[in-house]
Amino acid sequence: MGKEGEKEHNVAQFQQTSVVKQQPEATMMNWAVLLCALVALSECNIKISLIKGKTARETLMEKGIWEETRLKFPYNPMAKFYQTGDEAMTNDADLSYYGVISIGTPPQSFKVIFDTGSSNLWVPSVGCSSQACQNHVKFNPAQSSTFKWANKPVSIQYGTGSMTGQLAYDTVSVGGISVTQQIFGASQTEAPFMASMVADGILGLAFPNLAASGATPVFDNMMTQGLVSRSLFSVYLSGNSAEGSVVSFGDIESNYYTGQITWIPLSSETYWQIKMDSVTINGNTVACNGGCQAIIDTGTSLIVGPTTDINNMNSWVGATTDQYGDATVNCNNIPNMPAVTFTLNGNAFTISASAYTSQNSYGCMTGFGNGGTQQLWILGDVFIRQYYAIFDRQNNNVGLAQAA
Repeated sequence: MGKEGEKEHNVAQFQQTSVVKQQPEATMMNWAVLLCALVALSECNIKISLIKGKTARETLMEKGIWEETRLKFPYNPMAKFYQTGDEAMTNDADLSYYGVISIGTPPQSFKVIFDTGSSNLWVPSVGCSSQACQNHVKFNPAQSSTFKWANKPVSIQYGTGSMTGQLAYDTVSVGGISVTQQIFGASQTEAPFMASMVADGILGLAFPNLAASGATPVFDNMMTQGLVSRSLFSVYLSGNSAEGSVVSFGDIESNYYTGQITWIPLSSETYWQIKMDSVTINGNTVACNGGCQAIIDTGTSLIVGPTTDINNMNSWVGATTDQYGDATVNCNNIPNMPAVTFTLNGNAFTISASAYTSQNSYGCMTGFGNGGTQQLWILGDVFIRQYYAIFDRQNNNVGLAQAA
């Protein structure tokens, strides 16, 4: 959010596992720093609790404006993977996991999405006048004694829209451990759909060569500054419960998975991209025929693929796709719907119908999203909820194990 042969480190009795809920407390940070000093910074591990909050879809439904919003801002989850600078503002209405970090001295706290599909850290700033900034916490540089402008602009496109702003440096605290002189974006404009999201900003966990304006990602600085004992992080996403999800920096936690970990080499060291061999239902190949590429992405809510493949998958499971691209099913049919198997680098990962469907006030829908003509696949939260995911920078691979 370790395992046979990779268990506790010899400083387990001092291991930093402070869990951040809402406002990080100064005393918690002081104890974390003290413990790290006692056991040497290189032996610290960081765990952040992720809260499963209300989605933008739920919020907009409650306000009675979901239909007009989805027409105005169509879903385009591939936008962040193909940066051209001119995409229309899009939405991912079902993102729901966020954690709390702080920036500055004294700390200013922000809810962020920990996103393995992007590389930049950014939060709203007091210099932002966009509607999306008005209902989120805004960073105030004047209130931080460790703040410094980088004198460089930044512009980033996501599936939820774009942000523009200025880069700056400051101390960023994650789980009570401080990353000094971390470069981050202070937004000055944000796309309208972001106003409907719970999170204030995004903390990217992909590779540095993807970072806009050459900004060094937070995890790279964690490694460089010796703040993690191992060059990896892991993610556990709980199912329906609001709490229980975690991202752990520097550690693999055996209580979040069962069985063995399957290690899959990266096919590209940009995103957390791996080779997918096929998608099958009842032994029949229904998508990714002949092989394709997939990204393990905590910042996308659904499993996303090319339109023709997704339509075929939804047809096989008995779903009907509406004009917005949502694939709906009869809720009563879910117990009889088939499982879907994703074969990754020769290893089968199966997801049951109860895991790939969800229910809202409109009915039940599948978690298979239309990605357009792009041949790239995104294995988002629908997949990660079933498989504990380990992102290993030292060996450039992804580890997957059945989630506990």
